[in-house]
Order: sequence, then structure tokens, then C-alpha cells
Amino acid sequence: MKFNVVLKSIGLILTIVGIAMVAPVLISYFSKEPYVVRLAIIAVVTTALGGGLFFKVPSHGTVSYREGFAMVTFGWLAATVAGAFPFWLTGAIPGFVDSFFESMSGFTTTGATILTDIESLPKSILFWRSLTHWLGGMGIMVLFVALLSQLGAGGLQVFRAEAPGPITEKIKPKISTTAKILWLTYVLLTFLEVILLWLAGMDLFDSLTHAFGTMATGGFSTRNLSIGHYQNPIIEWIITFFMFAAGVNFSLYFSAARDRSLKAFWRNEEFKLYTGIVLLLTAIAWFTLYPEHGGLNAIRLGSFQVVSIVTTTGYSTADFDLWPSLAKGTLFLGMFIGGSAGSTSGGIKVSRYLVLLKHSVVQVKKHFHPRAVFSLKIGRRTFPEDIITGILQFFFIYIILVITGTLVMTGFGLDLDSAVTSILATLGNIGPGFGDIGPAQNFSLLHPAAKCLLSLFMLVGRLEIYTVLVLLLPSFWRK
Repeated sequence: MKFNVVLKSIGLILTIVGIAMVAPVLISYFSKEPYVVRLAIIAVVTTALGGGLFFKVPSHGTVSYREGFAMVTFGWLAATVAGAFPFWLTGAIPGFVDSFFESMSGFTTTGATILTDIESLPKSILFWRSLTHWLGGMGIMVLFVALLSQLGAGGLQVFRAEAPGPITEKIKPKISTTAKILWLTYVLLTFLEVILLWLAGMDLFDSLTHAFGTMATGGFSTRNLSIGHYQNPIIEWIITFFMFAAGVNFSLYFSAARDRSLKAFWRNEEFKLYTGIVLLLTAIAWFTLYPEHGGLNAIRLGSFQVVSIVTTTGYSTADFDLWPSLAKGTLFLGMFIGGSAGSTSGGIKVSRYLVLLKHSVVQVKKHFHPRAVFSLKIGRRTFPEDIITGILQFFFIYIILVITGTLVMTGFGLDLDSAVTSILATLGNIGPGFGDIGPAQNFSLLHPAAKCLLSLFMLVGRLEIYTVLVLLLPSFWRK
């Protein structure tokens, strides 16, 4: 392990986080809040510490897969710890464990919260809370790769360790160029949503913070009732559209812009399956909600909540924990889906389901034609057996984590519904669950140890399990 390379990367990440902290400092100053000095000190110390590590630690050594995994995991932890201090030292969130939970939920774009009265918080803290979403959405490490082009080939190891999905494709030959294109797309879509929300009636501050939460598929809101606070169908449809857009593989936007055509979307099998799943679950939700809410309202409520859960955003317009069982079951099923690979969504990812569906078809064909040779293709790409095996192993570990985590959470006194959805909501980076941690509740009453466990699940889920678990292998640390 080349610890100097890892420390240097952590230094750059802390520098990025420290510079980002300037935004809440300015908001605190112009809002005449009493936290300006404290926030400024936190920003300066974080930037200075990061800059010291980045400029003082020797840079010799290349980045292998080992360093890539360590850089991503420890870089994310460093960002989370630094991000907790604005919550803790301003007194907005008493206690470091709760502050760390909120920060981890922000950077991993989970959206789970321990806050009981969000609207009582100062604007600077609300903005920082949403900004952690936006930084974590496309990935701090992807931004890191975009900025630090001298990583060269090593940047690919970092990019693959952090980017969501089983397969990471490069848009351009240089991985740093790919990272820059993804971030530029992310910024442009965020800007467009801000403008549309502002035109629909949100003030500029709320438009910005909710666009951060939407494009990052995070779900932190500045309102206690989330999007339901506004009672504005236009706002709900705008956010529904951008949640869906954030769950799409971002490389498709580049392809569509390059070709000046939308054919890139409809040629992509993962996008078609993603769209089909959303439409199917929305139809079931609409059918269930129609008797009580009527046609248009049922479509609006159902589509918003289905897209929110499938893309792991976690915004809500209603307390879906009170919905009929079939509608709740539909959302529960959505917790196992996730968005597309290469999106900002968490969860298992549609691409994995696509590969396994095609693999199942191949296995059925082999039973009828045992001597024939079949290959699994998605588009023009052939998938080797090792990728298929890796996806099957991912599902196995995911289910084991859900089962084990649920058992532990019941030990903390949660009922079964609350326990299982607390794990699904954090491992899948979704946010709210059912029961005691439903959309009308929060995670504040949990035992501190339970909050630490769920924070770990957020990190493991955001980094696609293997990136974190590989650090537990003794062989990983051997020379």
C-alpha cells in the first residue's frame, strides 16, 4: 500500500470540501446569522489541513486497484467527518454521532435524517446540508479525478472504484476527460432545474437546494413536509422529471448531445428496462390510489413517489406509510431496484437486473440446446462469465447484508417493518422507509450505535459494497 498516494488524495478531497464550505459562510454572513466566524474557521482549517496533505506529502508512486479502493473509501470518510463539523460546532445538531450521521447521509445521497424540525435551522446549515448531497451525487472522487488529471492511468482505478454500477465505460479515452464531461452534464441539468423550479414558484434558495437534492438523488429538503409543503403540482412534475433524469446513465446525455438525437436513449436496453419498470410500478400505484384520489391526482402522487423510491431520491409529497398495502408493496419493491449504472442513483441498479434477465434466457436456451454455444449480449457488447458471476455474488452479499442488518436493528427495539426498511433505505441510499422511520418520522430516536451502523451501511451502499469490504481482507494490506 502506497500510503503517501492515499494521504495526498485525501488532502485534495479535504481541500475541495473546505472550499465548498465558503458557500455557507457567505450565506451566513448575508443572512446576518451568528455562525459566520465558526463556519469560516471550519472552512479555513479544513482547507489548510487538506492543502497541507496535498502539497507536503510526496507524490511518488502509481495508483493501482489497491490504492484506488483505499483512496475512495478513506476519502469519503474524510469528507464525511469534515462535513459533520458545521452541523456540530454551530449547535444545529447537538452531538457528533448525529452530525456524522447527517453528513454521511448527505455525502452518500441517502437523505435519511435525524432532524425533527428542519425549518428551524439557519439557512447556512440548510444550504450546507443540501450541498453535501450535490457534491456526493456525481461523486467527490469523480470530481477529484476530473481535477487531478496527472493521475493518468491511475485515475481509472479510482473512477471504477467509485462510479456506480457493475460496468464503468469511458466516454473519452482519457478518464479525466470523461469525469469532466459527466460533471459538466451534472451542472447543466442542475442549473436547468433551478430555473424551472424558480419559475414554478419556489424562491431561489429553495430552488437551488431542492435541485441539489434532486440531481444527486439525495432527498434533503428545506421543509418539514418535504415537497408536500408546496402543494404545487407543477413543482411536483418538474421534480419527478428531474429525479427520473438523474436515474439515467449520464453517458447517454453526452451521446445524445454528440449525435444531436435522442436515439441514444432508445437504443440503450438498460434505459428501456428502467423506463418500463418505472411505468409498471406507477401504473400499479395509480390503480391502487385511484379510488381515493381520482385519476390525475393518483397519477401525480403515484408517479412522484415511485420515481422517488426507484431512483433512491427519497422526496415525498404524502405520507405513503398510510397508503393501501398494494401501493406500499409497490414502493417496497422499488427499494430493491435503483436507477441506471452511471447515474447518481443508489440501489442495486437496473443494469444488474438486465444482465441477470438475459442470463436466465441463455440458461433456458441451453436446456433445450445443450450442445449449442450462447453468448450474453447487451447492445453490441458481449458479457464474459466473470462479470455475470460478479453480479450474482453482488446480489448474494446484498441480501446477506439486508438480513444481517435487519436482525441487528430488531435488537435495537425496532419492529420488523421499520428494521428491514431502515437497512434497505440506508444500504440503497433511499432515505425514508416504513414504520418508525417512515416519511413522517426520522432516525432521531435510534440508539447511537444503531446510527453508526446505518452510517456504515450508507457508505457500503454508496460505494457498491466491494470497495469497502475489500479493505477487510488481510491480503489487501500486505506488501
